[in-house]
Amino acid sequence: MYTGLGLTVLAAAVPYADRSATHLMADHIRSGYPGYDQARIDTAVDAYVVLLSVVGVLGVVCWLGAAWAVRAGKRWARPASAVMLVFGIGVGLAELLTKDTSGATGLPPALGWVGMAPCLAGLWAVVLLWRRPQSA
Repeated sequence: MYTGLGLTVLAAAVPYADRSATHLMADHIRSGYPGYDQARIDTAVDAYVVLLSVVGVLGVVCWLGAAWAVRAGKRWARPASAVMLVFGIGVGLAELLTKDTSGATGLPPALGWVGMAPCLAGLWAVVLLWRRPQSA
């Protein structure tokens, strides 16, 4: 679970690194909307960074809650973790596949795939949770 937490923090930090260094998001928006000036592109990038930050914070809360529930031996930890996994996969796929009005995906594929990384850890965590005997 802590691997998933770390991947979630990393996925939430990547948009900030992109905004200051690689500019994948800005280039992606610029190619989809060639008529946008730099100020409008910057506004769109800022909106995506805020959105991805909110998703990241919610993910961190879910990972911490799931880890606590498992460690405390709560009976609802398994089903709650499975439900969080389904929601996480849904959000990750939405980030990866949702198209905007330009016809391209809203996020560049590289950033979309970064958002899917915590889902792999979540899948593994849920499999391990359901394979071990449930504590009383």
